[in-house]
Amino acid sequence: MARFNRKGTTKILFAETIADAGYMPTLVEITGAEDYTKAIAAVDGFALENQEIETPDMESTFVSKIPGDDSATDSSLTFYEDDVADDIETDLAKGTTGFIIICRKGKAASTKGMDVHPVRVASNSPAITADNEAAKITVKFSITDRPLLNATVPAT
Repeated sequence: MARFNRKGTTKILFAETIADAGYMPTLVEITGAEDYTKAIAAVDGFALENQEIETPDMESTFVSKIPGDDSATDSSLTFYEDDVADDIETDLAKGTTGFIIICRKGKAASTKGMDVHPVRVASNSPAITADNEAAKITVKFSITDRPLLNATVPAT
């Protein structure tokens, strides 16, 4: 099993639309998506959590659990702010809907590890600080439906 570094490998894209009801993008939709990888300073969330259900019984002092509902973790992307262009502010304005496509192992055709999250932008906020660091904008996303996980990047 070969190990790898996500930096330099993982690609993060935003697509306005995906025609497939199961969120499997076509190669054309991936090619047409905005590639934000180079502008991203931090990624948070974009995962599923399970809310387990406790199932105690009278026979034991051990409290067992069963799987319950799934939900998405709070998810956001932190971008470097551009001192001239306002693409992040306008393209990912509050209320914008679309799909965050995360190609964990790269976006070459037939590569496994593609996740597609249907999203709505919940907020788009610049981080104002006096610290010695690059200016940043954090975009928080609401994941609106069960994401497609670990798909294969389409070859055609």
